[in-house]
Amino acid sequence: MFKKFNYLTLALAGAFLLTACGGSSNKGGSSDELTFNDSLANAAPLELSEEVMSDVIQNISSPVEMASLIKSTGVDFSQKILNKPEQIDNYNTSFKRALNLGVYSADLGYINTFDKNTIVVSYLVSIKSLAEGIKVGQFFDFNSLKRLATNSNNLDSLMQISISSFNKMDSYLRNQKRSNVSSLIVTGAWIEGLYISGKVIEQTNNKSLINRMAEQKEIINILEIILNNYSNQPNFAELSERLAKLKTAYQGVKITTEIGEPKTMEVDGKLVIVQDEISHIEVSPEQITAIISEINALREFIVS
Repeated sequence: MFKKFNYLTLALAGAFLLTACGGSSNKGGSSDELTFNDSLANAAPLELSEEVMSDVIQNISSPVEMASLIKSTGVDFSQKILNKPEQIDNYNTSFKRALNLGVYSADLGYINTFDKNTIVVSYLVSIKSLAEGIKVGQFFDFNSLKRLATNSNNLDSLMQISISSFNKMDSYLRNQKRSNVSSLIVTGAWIEGLYISGKVIEQTNNKSLINRMAEQKEIINILEIILNNYSNQPNFAELSERLAKLKTAYQGVKITTEIGEPKTMEVDGKLVIVQDEISHIEVSPEQITAIISEINALREFIVS
């Protein structure tokens, strides 16, 4: 079953990452500002309309949804599969910072889902550094996040705060004609969620997790549309080429969709009707092995 998520709500909201900080801002004039000649400095804005983009990418699975499914398999938490916090020293372009902001956000969602509060702070520090490096640190309140993320009882409220704040960040990036930054955060978070899932599948061969990974076939074309919009930039072109290899691995997966019964749910104090879609998946063990192999390669490119 697919759950609907707004374009950029999924990445950092899924990781309980961002919260409003009422008037704080980044200091100008640092070497981290996007004035140097890297792939995000002068990229063209999206040619697709906001309405089309919102409709096209609403099916991307949230990293925290993936993390919850992973936990339900009964597999033990494994920190060694996550990106190491000290790796941030290697990310000295805005391209790498944005991608790995997504990666660390997915890692943090995994950490919080398993209530591993002892390592939360080190990941928050890394995320804060990357957010400031791409000039979105004004949306990051480290003290509030530390307080909320280290108490599992606050996770629901933290998720809601994060969704609201991440939408504000997305709006800011779009207004600044920096949708390319948002697209990289989403890509990084999505790939990291699949990478962690692949490690668990290799241990458990869990059918639900395999099906969820197979469902992601429908996301490849979405990301291609987004990333190809910036293909005139060298780093984006390479990322798109690597994504194309993953798309090839997914080609044999068959997905059919059945429309379920509509349900009502409360969103921001209002009742809304949600149309469920039930996906039926046909995927072989060999196909999943090939998919995981390409995910691993793409993830290595992102975090290296």
